[in-house]
Amino acid sequence: MTATVKLPPYATIRRDEDTVVILDQRELPFAVRFLTLRTLEDTADAIRTMAVRGAPLIGVTAAFGVALALQRDARDAALDDAITTLATTRPTAVNLHWALARMRQVLAPLVPAERAQAAWETAERLRNEDAALCHAIGETGLPWLQAAEKKRAGEPVRVLTHCNAGWVATCGIGTALAPVYLAHQAGIAVEVLASETRPRNQGLLTAWELSVAGIPAQVVTDNAAAWLLANGVVDLVIVGADRIAANGDVANKVGTALKAFAAHTYGIPFLVAAPTSTFDPDCPHGGAIPIEDRGSDELTHAVVRTANGVTRLPALPDGIGTGPNPAFDVTPARFVTAILTERGAIAPPLAGPWCRSH
Repeated sequence: MTATVKLPPYATIRRDEDTVVILDQRELPFAVRFLTLRTLEDTADAIRTMAVRGAPLIGVTAAFGVALALQRDARDAALDDAITTLATTRPTAVNLHWALARMRQVLAPLVPAERAQAAWETAERLRNEDAALCHAIGETGLPWLQAAEKKRAGEPVRVLTHCNAGWVATCGIGTALAPVYLAHQAGIAVEVLASETRPRNQGLLTAWELSVAGIPAQVVTDNAAAWLLANGVVDLVIVGADRIAANGDVANKVGTALKAFAAHTYGIPFLVAAPTSTFDPDCPHGGAIPIEDRGSDELTHAVVRTANGVTRLPALPDGIGTGPNPAFDVTPARFVTAILTERGAIAPPLAGPWCRSH
């Protein structure tokens, strides 16, 4: 399949002369706003505060952050500072470190006078590459939906997903949602059940972007997944990934592992969609993946829409304590049916040499 999917008329990230404009995700889906990044510090803050999120998009944004930094100062120390600053923003998403490594590889051998232009060009290249990878991942996953369509015999194929791994989180049609977009384009009746993904409710972003594309989507509670899987409501589970260890263990938004366990129990395919840049060959297993703790603020407050606009309101009464707030969990490789990549579908566990081949 070579046709492309029509996306909304705005990009998640784009260059605007000497600045970078991103789709600010902090108020989505209630409000569509854009944020202009002018400095390295602006970029690091945008990634850290989740104005931009989604592993592939974080990596591309970091690349543009390096370009912003080098247009002010392109000496060796400035390059090192930019990469170090951005690398500390989000510890779990390996695409961030992959993109920064690509930037260093290209820029370090150059004299300072050549670095700024090369940084912009490399960041743009990574953005375009991500769009192409997303489409290729969609083609890898499409046969799974085609097979489910035959089993449904005229009924819509139902896909359960967790968090948001669509165009909002990438520079293309997404990772986990890429097969859904291509299936819709191919005329397959498909519906998506998007779990809330508390505490930040990224499942709402999935439902929102699919509704923009005219694809039926419904929000379900996180805790409903096992019941839905047990009762034949779901044909496939497709999720994204922030890091995949060398053995095939997968780190994704917290709550993913519970869905994998349930899908395994009830015989439902559990698919992980990610580019090969998400594989970390230096991480032997999921236990070695650093898991970010987001602190208590996401538990104590919620973003809501009121008559006066989008605001943050208390979600817990005074005096109620909060525990850990891990942003991710790890799904062991044995619960993953296949990993959908731009190179095809791979069944875990992974072989070390293959993981290093990318």
